[in-house]
Amino acid sequence: MAKIAQGAMYRGSVHDFADFDANQDAEALYTAMKGFGSDKESILELITSRSNKQRQEICQSYKSLYGKDLIADLKYELTGKFERLIVNLMRPLAYCDAKEIKDAISGIGTDEKCLIEILASRTNEQIHQLVAAYKDAYERDLESDIIGDTSGHFQKMLVVLLQGTRENDDVVSEDLVQQDVQDLYEAGELKWGTDEAQFIYILGNRSKQHLRLVFDEYLKTTGKPIEASIRGELSGDFEKLMLAVVKCIRSTPEYFAERLFKAMKGLGTRDNTLIRIMVSRSELDMLDIREIFRTKYEKSLYSMIKNDTSGEYKKALLKLCGGDDDAAGQFFPEAAQVAYQMWELSAVSRVELKGTVRAANDFNPDADAKALRKAMKGIGTDEATIIDIITQRSNAQRQQIRQTFKSHFGRDLMADLKSEISGDLARLILGLMMPPAHYDAKQLKKAMEGAGTDEKALIEILATRTNAEIRAINEAYKEDYHKSLEDALSSDTSGHFKRILISLATGNREEGGENRDQAQEDAQVAAEILEIADTPSGDKTSLETRFMTVLCTRSYPHLRRVFQEFIKKTNYDIEHVIKKEMSGDVKDAFVAIVQSVKNKPLFFADKLYKSMKGAGTDEKTLTRVMVSRSEIDLLNIRREFIEKYDKSLHQAIEGDTSGDFMKALLALCGGED
Repeated sequence: MAKIAQGAMYRGSVHDFADFDANQDAEALYTAMKGFGSDKESILELITSRSNKQRQEICQSYKSLYGKDLIADLKYELTGKFERLIVNLMRPLAYCDAKEIKDAISGIGTDEKCLIEILASRTNEQIHQLVAAYKDAYERDLESDIIGDTSGHFQKMLVVLLQGTRENDDVVSEDLVQQDVQDLYEAGELKWGTDEAQFIYILGNRSKQHLRLVFDEYLKTTGKPIEASIRGELSGDFEKLMLAVVKCIRSTPEYFAERLFKAMKGLGTRDNTLIRIMVSRSELDMLDIREIFRTKYEKSLYSMIKNDTSGEYKKALLKLCGGDDDAAGQFFPEAAQVAYQMWELSAVSRVELKGTVRAANDFNPDADAKALRKAMKGIGTDEATIIDIITQRSNAQRQQIRQTFKSHFGRDLMADLKSEISGDLARLILGLMMPPAHYDAKQLKKAMEGAGTDEKALIEILATRTNAEIRAINEAYKEDYHKSLEDALSSDTSGHFKRILISLATGNREEGGENRDQAQEDAQVAAEILEIADTPSGDKTSLETRFMTVLCTRSYPHLRRVFQEFIKKTNYDIEHVIKKEMSGDVKDAFVAIVQSVKNKPLFFADKLYKSMKGAGTDEKTLTRVMVSRSEIDLLNIRREFIEKYDKSLHQAIEGDTSGDFMKALLALCGGED
């Protein structure tokens, strides 16, 4: 895979205008604003097609020709978001940044996200220009104003970044890399409390290239990405700032792609963020941002702006964007590099999986059984007690309660619960009361019952369970329904999809490490079946079988290596190509396997988000994921959820469910992030 040298080519979307004439442009703008109303189309067309340097010349010519300030006239003639965008384009970048920071710290409250975005992403030279521009524009010292408006470690890191003294990229020492890894580890993971000063000094001063090596070594040494340690050791705005610094060290374009996506997703648009990024990156790295955006979010930046904005404001933003990447469904070298790094991170990461439900201390099954009987006896039901007991006990403890309940009262606890509670709450509580393998078996049975099949539920369960879990599900299915799971799948599904599910249902995935020679062969099979290999060979049916064998039977560590080799061979990410080249249930099954290999907690975070977004809630999926992951990795899922969707799982559940069902889900969720 060829790497693009940083700074090797211009990656902005706005260029110097050919045959530029500042006086002619000044006259055109004057005419567009003359008389009643203004010609907004002409204004946006002219200003978005000139570079910032050319715009400064236009401002000077306008003042010379008409004795007036162009920015003041534009402010008078234009309004709202369109005015803010055009006026920002007319300022030099440093003055634009200075104005954004001034607005962020003026008045009641502080826009910490704006401060973080600007100071975490700018180069030394841009920081020095910003400080000088702030002094010139407001006759104030930026550092003093930042200190007056912020506090604690957040303030200290902002002040360090304001110095603009990060070492140059040619400053790299292997010995110092190892020392920094050790210092960061001892300052966080190995220390009672956290030595924030070490994080500030190292992340605020070392060169980008040096820090990338530090992050790689940190992962190899600790089994955790540096981001996981920052989330575990730091908090609040300081944590957000340090995570932004790390993201910009890894890939500044990816950081801005993520910021743009979050500015437009969901209800409402964060226009200030959208304007600030589109203006500030239009002559720097907008093409890289577009490429990564297209890969990461499966839609072009252009199409998202088009669907999320309107009027002249939309037209101006689209001009700055510079093109639509959706048309050809392309994949790009920059995005391939990001995908490769993502697989590299997945390959060496040893993240500790943690559930949110643990065995209760001082557990007393006798007392719990009596409390549950009392909660269901007589008129009415005490749902609060039922929720409190069942959500705060491990599954093994719940099985003891079931046995004790039967011994004491000669009654079946599950039957009593069924008769006392109903609806979504009943499905959730009864699911928690079942042993995990029997619960999964039941979910698979329900997915195949009646008219139609719930293919998504079949894929979710079979593509994500371990060999041991799959074997236990097979036994439970046979015990509960007197039929093998394989026979059930054969009766209810067909074709290549059936073969994939049956392969997964055998629970025979290899459990060893990677085999590099085999990984190259497997990557070639993937490239050939997806029809992008240079030298295709073999008949299609045979290739399809081999591709299924690779995805359904190879170990996770081996598949991570396969997917890296695939990028090296093709410059494409496997997930992107599967989505582009395949369709239907087969595509969904293969994508689920790839996503599970890449980051299983993130796969489930996506499932939870989709179950609650938009009108209506998919309670079945929501319940299934919350029940099945509560003792495995729900804490990890929570972290991935807030990282990707900028809101906590707790908030999403609170906003999308209600009553006792919500209370039980929140108890399983285990906390607010």
